[in-house]
Parts: sequence; C-alpha cells; structure tokens
Amino acid sequence: MMSTNACQELPCAVAAMPDVAKQPLAGAKGTLNWVGMSQIELPVFLRSPNGERVQTLARVQAYVNLIDPNSKGIHMSRLYVALDTLLGMNDLTPEVLRATIAQFVDTHGGLSDAAYLECRFDYFERRNSLLSDNSGWKNYPVKVAATLRNGQIDTEVSVEVPYSSTCPCSAALARQLIQEGFRETFGDASVVDANTVFDWLGTTNGIRATPHSQRSIAQVRVKLAEKVRTLPITSLIDRVEAALKTPVQATVKREDEQEFARLNAANLMFCEDAARRLKNALNDDISVRDFWLRVNHMESLHAHDAVAVVVKGVEGGYRDDPREYVHPT
Repeated sequence: MMSTNACQELPCAVAAMPDVAKQPLAGAKGTLNWVGMSQIELPVFLRSPNGERVQTLARVQAYVNLIDPNSKGIHMSRLYVALDTLLGMNDLTPEVLRATIAQFVDTHGGLSDAAYLECRFDYFERRNSLLSDNSGWKNYPVKVAATLRNGQIDTEVSVEVPYSSTCPCSAALARQLIQEGFRETFGDASVVDANTVFDWLGTTNGIRATPHSQRSIAQVRVKLAEKVRTLPITSLIDRVEAALKTPVQATVKREDEQEFARLNAANLMFCEDAARRLKNALNDDISVRDFWLRVNHMESLHAHDAVAVVVKGVEGGYRDDPREYVHPT
C-alpha cells in the first residue's frame, strides 16, 4: 500500500469523469427545434425612469436549437454560465440580451445556430393619483425576450396594462332610462325649475340606471427598432394608458374616484374601440417596428370576456393569432 507521503511525492492517478454527452448516439437521431431550461430564477437589474438601479427577480427561459442529428444534446451549463455572467451582472438592456444569446450560440459551435432568451418579471412603478396629491405602487407583468435566427436578432418587450372599460351600449340604455324617469317626474309641467331638476338629478330616482364597466387588460407585445438602447417599459406603459385614458388606480381619494368616473363616461369603449386606439398609438411610436396586441374586457354583464386582437401588419411580422404568446414560434 502506498503511504500518504509517497502519494504526495508521486502523481496519483485521477479517474476521468465520464461525459455521456460525448458518447456515440445509439438511439433515434434527429435535429430539435429548441433545447434548454425554463423557470430559472435569476436576479436582474433594471433602470427606473429617474435612473435608479433596481434589482428584481426574473424567471428565465434559455434555449438553443440542436442542428447536429448525431449529437446527444446541448451543454446546458453553458447557457446558465452565460446568464450568470452577462444577464445577472449587468443592467437588462437590448444590448445585454443580444450579447447573451450570441454567447449561447458561440458556446455551441457546430451544435446550434439559433437561440431564444426570455425574462418574465413584475415591474413596479409609482403612479400619481388622478387629482389628489397622492401616488401608489402599481405592478405591471413584463416579459422581455430576444431571438437569434439566421443571423438576425429580434428584441421584444411585452407588458400587461390594466384599465377600465365602460360599455357604450349600456351607457345609451342607461341614458334612456334616465330620460324616461325625467318624463315621468316632470312630463306634465310646461316649465321646470332648474334647481328642482338639479336636486332631482342628485337622487337615486334621478339616476335610475348606470352603465356597466369592467376591469380590462391590454396585452401589448412589440419588437424594438435596432437603434433602441434601453428597454422602453415605462414609455410603453405611458403610451398605452394615455391612449385608453382610463388607467386602473392605486391610491384613490374621493376626488380621484369622481375623476375616474368622469373619464369612464368620456371614454366609452367596446373592445374594438380600445384595440383601434392602441393600434394608432403604437403606429406612431418610432421605437416600435412591429406589434401584436390583445385587449380583454372581463365583462360584468357576461360570464365570458370580449376580446379584440390586432397586429401592425408588416411583412414577415407578427401573425394575427388570437392566443396570448407564451413561447417562441
């Protein structure tokens, strides 16, 4: 038996660890569209609108394709190392996304020529109340993604924005009932005192019907122009809320609630109206070269939702698929 001292003096044989991935493929052969990992928890850094660096938890998906039909598989650890060294240490920007998926492919020479990276996280913003001197936190679910195919990289931002939608048909029917109530109350009078009508309108009998409204969700997915250097999450939220004009609120005092009611009455919307508003707003955004959007009105009248979908319509762009996009296509 060799002594410990002898082992220190002479090189001891170290058993090489087996690498099954390098062994010949004995089973079925073939290429694969995507191979990788999902539900990776990774802290990432974002820049707030005032330039503050904020860390949040992202759930990440990382994939490459497998173009060698004789290979057992990819090197998943190399994907994670790229995420850890590039995505987890720098601000989340289009440049960092592009660099990360480029490294995915570079570390899989001969095995892969396409890559996909997706980060989902909650984006918190402090939003001002409508009229009162208050503000509160709102959470917007966000997905940022980058796809490398045929040497072309697409960078995407998706966000869900809640808003309120009041049905124009219901509003018209409510107005009719109010008119009928006015006629029932004052129909026999040839002249009606303005103060009397004013007081009557402040009663429950005066406003005998109200239109139905519902919390609604705009799902917006955009492909960024190549010149964009930062993720325009806040500006995208602002553009959506400015187009719809009835954003869901955080901190609300009575004056804010009254203003919210006024905005709903001034912006009656079917789902078609909401989709057209957003289409026009995104068509005017020079940072967006393509978009897909879906508006969902969670009806209070029905048990089902009213939905509208629209795309920008560029050649080779997003398809007019009504389903919410979750995975790369």
